[in-house]
Amino acid sequence: MNQILIQDYLNDLSDLRKASGTNRESVVSEAFKDLLKGYAKSHDLIFLPQYELPKQDGARRIVDGALVYDLRVPFGYWEAKDEEDELDAEIAKKLRRGYPRDNIIFEDSRTAVLMQYGNEVMRCAVDDTGKLQHLLELFFKYERPEVADFRKAVAQFQKDLPDVLAALRDMINAAQTDSAPFRKAATKFLKHAQETINPMVTADDVREMLIQHILTEEIFSKVFDEDDFHRQNNVAKELYTLENLFFTGARKKNTLKGLEPYYNAIRTTAHQIATHTEKQTFLKVIYEGFYKVYNKKAADRLGVVYTPNEIVRFMVESADWLCQKHFSKSLIDRDVQILDPATGTGTFICELLEHFRGQKDKLAYKYKEELHANEVAILPYYVANLNIEATYAAITGQYAEFPNLCFVDTLDNVGGLGIKAGHQHDLFGAMSEENVARIKRQNSRKISVVIGNPPYNANQQNENDNNKNRTYPRIDERIKDTYIKLSTAQKTKAYDMYTRFFRWASDRLHDDGILAFITNRNFIDSRTMDGFRRAVAAEYSDIYVVDLGGDVRANPKLSGTKNNVFGIQTGVAISFLVKRRRKKGEKHSCAVHYARRPEMDTAEQKLEWLGQAQLSTLQMDNLRPDDKANWLNLTDNDFQNFIPIAGKAKNKLFALGANAIKTNRDDWVFDFDLSELKRRSAFLLERFNAQLKRGLSDAGKLDYSIKWSSGLKGVKVKQESADKDFVEAVWRPFVRKFYFSNRSFSDRLTELHFRMFGAHLGQRNRSILIVFGSRLPFTSFVVDRPVSYSLLSLDPVYLLPESQFAKTGERIGNVTDWAFNQFKAHYRSNKNIRRTITKDAIFH
Repeated sequence: MNQILIQDYLNDLSDLRKASGTNRESVVSEAFKDLLKGYAKSHDLIFLPQYELPKQDGARRIVDGALVYDLRVPFGYWEAKDEEDELDAEIAKKLRRGYPRDNIIFEDSRTAVLMQYGNEVMRCAVDDTGKLQHLLELFFKYERPEVADFRKAVAQFQKDLPDVLAALRDMINAAQTDSAPFRKAATKFLKHAQETINPMVTADDVREMLIQHILTEEIFSKVFDEDDFHRQNNVAKELYTLENLFFTGARKKNTLKGLEPYYNAIRTTAHQIATHTEKQTFLKVIYEGFYKVYNKKAADRLGVVYTPNEIVRFMVESADWLCQKHFSKSLIDRDVQILDPATGTGTFICELLEHFRGQKDKLAYKYKEELHANEVAILPYYVANLNIEATYAAITGQYAEFPNLCFVDTLDNVGGLGIKAGHQHDLFGAMSEENVARIKRQNSRKISVVIGNPPYNANQQNENDNNKNRTYPRIDERIKDTYIKLSTAQKTKAYDMYTRFFRWASDRLHDDGILAFITNRNFIDSRTMDGFRRAVAAEYSDIYVVDLGGDVRANPKLSGTKNNVFGIQTGVAISFLVKRRRKKGEKHSCAVHYARRPEMDTAEQKLEWLGQAQLSTLQMDNLRPDDKANWLNLTDNDFQNFIPIAGKAKNKLFALGANAIKTNRDDWVFDFDLSELKRRSAFLLERFNAQLKRGLSDAGKLDYSIKWSSGLKGVKVKQESADKDFVEAVWRPFVRKFYFSNRSFSDRLTELHFRMFGAHLGQRNRSILIVFGSRLPFTSFVVDRPVSYSLLSLDPVYLLPESQFAKTGERIGNVTDWAFNQFKAHYRSNKNIRRTITKDAIFH
């Protein structure tokens, strides 16, 4: 592979010389740059052109390129020179100016020179492929001592943190019991958090906020030299009050002593980073790593992942263009109020500040009055606050507090919804703290642009994770009245977190406004999101969708780490929705513009494309949704005139139909060995009944040796089993297992299944089985006993039985009288066929 890269380099160098007719560095150096980038991929390094080194005596120094770790710490450098230059003289000149002497390649397209540890270690002609390969191997084997120390410190941090967390939790719990001043201050902060963040915040949540605050003080001071940040921030002040009541002096020093190598490693590593932008990226990496060690469940639930700069920049520039195109204003103009509702580490606000850097007079007003951001978790809130204020200071040369970052759960902050003329809802009563004042100020503004990257996760896969998304009554009610009401699907994922943010933002936007989100892409073509597509087409005048694909579940050939811009399994799309007030008498219409990246593009290719793309010049398809609200895969058929087979329709072919049995604990209730299944079910019953005696209300004290689910948590009576509870069921195609059919231990075992297969599920009843969904093509075959929902995949399995059983045990045909009459009427003129029509014949 390396020999191929070198041969490609020599070919490119030859082509550049021929095509340009010159040996100038600015032309021919592109070939060596591509060579380094090719090597970098296999070493998980990032190539950054025109890399700025730390200043010396106030002078700027820029190397032609740097390879950096994911931490944004430099790995090595590259400096190109003209062939006409005297290479050694140029190297000496650069070294006198303080250019790096550790792991840097100087080259002039004829000779390459490698310096490491302050000395020249090798030089060779670039067309000597063997020696050039050796030089590059030496270059890429190098490891900076501070980075090696950092990685060791992170590994040790992961081991030590649980003990430190346990000690801090014990101290805080003791203070809650023994210290009246602490208890009073904690109660005050809890009330504040419940009113501003969300009403479900508990004393345990306050304890975790305090712990995050304590553990991250050192990180901020080491990266940005901001020792006073925690003391000046409005929320941090409240937490410092709590901290000082129980955690100071020797007690603090001794408790955190084990983490000192981690903090020192951060300090040493951060000193290697020159620019503010790269320090921001470094802090984001630290933040993600810290959060995923500190609280993996929260990281999953909150979607702790930073948005690549290429995406953010594309979205900001596109939103600015749309604002000018549709409203004849720029984002920086007065009265364009901008909100990031899930700001995370503040990436979008920082990019907006960078976007405005050329208009510093307007920027000061925009920063103070018309940029708004919300964050619900304390750690990213701190990171965002620091990033935003440091970015503003780097641009303007002046520090100024960012007064519009609110510590609040956006989806609970419904006080500003529906505001068209600045009316202020009195959401917080007489509360007057700084954070509440910020929220009130935001709620009084008419928001013109909502931009950001909201959380994506739909729900937990395992109830034992105890990591569910919470409900948001006001927003969920709005979803029910819009996205779900307009849907023809029987089931919908319309309560996903990202659709909640779409609903909230759509209600929060002013009559003229732009919504710009990067989210899960399933709203584009999912059958269950037809109501969402109808709603946004009714609410907005223009919709622009840039589909980045990467949906691993829909295409198993894809890889999340390789093809998805976030390295996840869920496909991703960027959406821009434009809302315009209609003129009097103007009929509403909505234009849907769509562009898609090639299915097999890698994440790197997509980001590189976004780094160059502009929405204003992007070739987009104008979609014409059909009457079923399809944007893609449009239909042209008369299916709506066919006889409904089952479902909600009043008149249909089968009276009874239902999804297959979904247990949420297959490993417990299915087995090939009947005696093993009985042994396991006895254990399940014994543990459940014992827990029932102790109570089910405290999720933290459940016996997790068995598999819990929301259905099982709702069972309030003692459970028993009998031989009749063990029946044969279809577990996989043409494969049967024994099934423990106690209703309490299968979440989706309903009365419908007993009507299909009798009182104890033991009756044989031929049933047409249909598998339909996004993972597999349409599939159908016949079974004669109960079926597992996960028969083929996670796609739904639906059963249409030949008969159904009454409570008396009587078997009744399942084809409806209405359907029978439809068939008789259709074949009225053909007596031979008409005579053979029976309900049994219709089923077959």
